[in-house]
Parts: sequence; C-alpha cells; structure tokens
Amino acid sequence: MSGVRQGYVRPLDLKQGVVDLTHGSGGRAMAQLIDELFARRLGNDYLGQRNDGALMPMPAGRLVMSTDGHVVSPLFFPGGDIGCLSVNGTINDVAVLGATPLYLAAGFILEEGFALADLARIVDSMARAAADAGVPVVTGDTKVVQKGAGDGVYITTTGVGVVADGEDFSGDRAQPGDRIIVSGGIGEHGMAIMAQRESIGFAAPIVSDTAALHRLIAAMRASGAAIRTLRDPTRGGVATTLNEIARQSRVGMMLHESALPVQPEVAAACEFLGLDPLYVANEGKLLAIVAPADADRLLAAMRAHPLARDAALIGSVHADHHHFVQMTSSLGGRRIVDWLTGEQLPRIC
Repeated sequence: MSGVRQGYVRPLDLKQGVVDLTHGSGGRAMAQLIDELFARRLGNDYLGQRNDGALMPMPAGRLVMSTDGHVVSPLFFPGGDIGCLSVNGTINDVAVLGATPLYLAAGFILEEGFALADLARIVDSMARAAADAGVPVVTGDTKVVQKGAGDGVYITTTGVGVVADGEDFSGDRAQPGDRIIVSGGIGEHGMAIMAQRESIGFAAPIVSDTAALHRLIAAMRASGAAIRTLRDPTRGGVATTLNEIARQSRVGMMLHESALPVQPEVAAACEFLGLDPLYVANEGKLLAIVAPADADRLLAAMRAHPLARDAALIGSVHADHHHFVQMTSSLGGRRIVDWLTGEQLPRIC
C-alpha cells in the first residue's frame, strides 16, 4: 500500500480490539501482542532476555516448585480477578512449604474474540500483584484457541522458590496434641464468586480474600514457634485441607464450630445457597498446625500481621486410626467433617 512501509503493523487497539487467531500464530501479530501488552506490563530484566526460557541466579537451599491452572468464572469479581488470583495462588503454594518465592512463569490460553481491554486489565492486575509480592514473572507463553473453544482466558502459573535446609512444613508432620490455627475468616473467596454469579446482594458486599501470604509466613517463622504444617485451604476449603493433612499424618482432628471465624455475610450467603463455609475456597488464608506449647506465641505473631488479625485457634490434633476430622457443634453435638464426594463450587479459582 502506498505510503505504508513494508511490515508496518498498527499499534494494538486496547480499547476496542479483540484477540484473533493471528495473535497465537507465532508471527508478527503475536510478537506485537507480547511486546505491547505483556512485556510492557510485566517487564523485568529476566523477561527482557527474550529467550524461550529465563536464566536466573539460584540462592543456596532446596528448590521448591508449584504449578496451578486458573479457570475462575467470572474473570472479574469483588476483591480481585483471574490475574492477581493466578499470581497470589501460586506464590502461596510455594510459601506454605516454607520457601521464599523467587520467580513466576505464566501461560495464557486466550479465546478468539476476547477483548484486548479486558486482557490488558488482567495483565495489569498480575503485574501489580507480582510487584507487590516482589516475585517477578520471568517467562511465559501465549496460545489462542478458536471462538467457542475456551472461555475468554485461562492462566497457568508456575512458581519457583527456595527453602532453607532444616525447614520442613510437610503435611505428614502433624502430631497428637498439636493445635490447629486458621489465619482469618473462611469462605470469603468462594462466596464472593458465588454471590457475583447468583447476583446475590448484601448491605456489605462479600469481597475475595485473595492475597500473597509469604510475608505473613515469614513473620510466623520468625516467631520461633514449632510449626509442623502450613497449607492454604483453597479448592475444597478448610474441611478438605484438614482431611488431607489428617490422612498424610495418620491422625485425627477435632474442630470447634464456635471457634470458626466466618463473616456474617458469608454465613448468610452459605445458608441461602445451602453451602457449608468449611468447604468453601479461600485464596488469602492459611492453616497452621503448631506444637501445643507454641500455639499462643504463633497466634500473637499472626494477629500482629495485617493479613491475620482475625487468626483463631479452631481445634486440635489427636490419635485416631480412622484419621477422621470431626467437629463439636455450638449445641454440644459432634459430627464428621468428611471429604466431599465432588466439587461443591466449580470454577472458583
């Protein structure tokens, strides 16, 4: 075309443009998407190497790696979106193993026709979450599928961290007598998603608790408390996570319903939808199993941190060859807190 230099590509239209199949073709359009949208927002020295992977320095210690796929629907919800969720969730999976998170990788599956403005908003959110956490996205990949073959965007993130020799927060270390602590109100993320899906309104809206927990965990470690196990109770909630730990450690657990921290709005939404908050996902909370003599010390350290001001001791570990998780009710009864047969809330993370 006269007056247009060969190979010229117009800048991305981030207001009205959409993803198309050429953005996953490996050609000029894909390079433009990476340059103008991803690299501009996520850029750092490692990503700037422009290779198929990233070369990073490795401090002393044992390597920890975790990967997670994110298919949450809706993509945007009160308190967050799929972008910050994908960063925080993977950081937490690394951090609960006692590791210092160092690097993230991100893979995007984009659907043809997805608005570039929404994609930019998601990547901006990822960039803010990564910068706030001090954990950069150092490499990634983008694929585009035909319209109808996806649901806007799916994100897979992989996190790498390092844990010092001698630190071990594995799920098989809980012992009879240990105490069970949760870092705050449960069920907030899952119910924020469900309230949005079902158009349930409350005077005070339910907001997702999505957050990176590695600095809270660092403060917990610095307390000197004998922490046995750390977990972030995401999909399946507190109930599923404690059943996993009980099975790994070959112990039983007893919870106390009156000790569970549940926001009134979350409790109301769960009652309305017929859900149990114990099984609802969290994205900014953790469970800690701690030696009985150190429970008060750990609680104090947690409550001094802004992400755990409502931390609560919710139960204890005991010997049980059945490995049951049980709970005493506020009326004095007792029930089994069993595994779910299936997924109570699909696509909440």
